[in-house]
Amino acid sequence: MKEEIKKYLLELSRNTILSKFGHKSSMVSAKDVPEDVKVPGACFVTLTISGELRGCIGSLEAHRPLYEDVINNSENAAFRDPRFPPLSASEAESVIIEISVLTPREEISYSGFSDLKKKIIPHKHGVYLSHSFYSATFLPQVWEHLSSHEEFFSHLCYKAGLDTDFILNDHPKIEVYSVENFREE
Repeated sequence: MKEEIKKYLLELSRNTILSKFGHKSSMVSAKDVPEDVKVPGACFVTLTISGELRGCIGSLEAHRPLYEDVINNSENAAFRDPRFPPLSASEAESVIIEISVLTPREEISYSGFSDLKKKIIPHKHGVYLSHSFYSATFLPQVWEHLSSHEEFFSHLCYKAGLDTDFILNDHPKIEVYSVENFREE
């Protein structure tokens, strides 16, 4: 992705958040949107303050133009992430925005956890785990905090509402994706 497109999307995200506090208009004219981001795209918007997570919401599948996905996920990460209270005006000034644009998911065929470990590449693969009504995902950036496969999948199972050792004893559906991520400096 071109640098000017990354910059555009980061500004779009920040302006979307600030518009809720009356700083900017949230209106985006489709004629002013770069063609590169009018195509369907899926992204996650991650907000941090002083290096600590403050919100993260995204889409796993491209179902609208990428710029619209950025707008929607920026609002949701700032004001509707159930793990956090809505972002305050003072926090909005200090929040750092990171956008991760996802590739389509691909299902991984595996015979057991040891086989799965061979097929999942830390720091490259984001993982979507699903089983029955349970599902969760971790972006590739989560490998920075959960560096072993065991730790990564234990936390992913927990996030999905499953036992932390579920992956060792059962066979959930595993899909992988990669991201192009960029953040404000």
